[in-house]
Amino acid sequence: MTDQLLPAIRRGRIDRLNIYEVTDSELHLLERGSPESLFLNFAVFLLSTAISFLVTLLSTEIGSARVFSVFVILTVLGFILGTLLLALWWWHRRSSSLIIEEIRRRMSRRCR
Repeated sequence: MTDQLLPAIRRGRIDRLNIYEVTDSELHLLERGSPESLFLNFAVFLLSTAISFLVTLLSTEIGSARVFSVFVILTVLGFILGTLLLALWWWHRRSSSLIIEEIRRRMSRRCR
């Protein structure tokens, strides 16, 4: 009676299974993640804000010198910081990929 309640288990055989060994430091780096996405998110935010301020400066006449100065400062800072963060993203974008590539490369060295 209890045999009727159990599900039928079917197993498809795997021809080959690769097992990769990972060190604690590599696992910690992968677990922590990379700061690239944060760099990219802030770069996009700052650059789009700077473009918005630039369009406002070019299309609107601002009567107050103080408000004009604030808009110019925010535009310049947005472009500078956005470009800097975009450069940092470009520089660091492959850190996780390099770790994973190194782990996979171990398998090809051992299989020779």
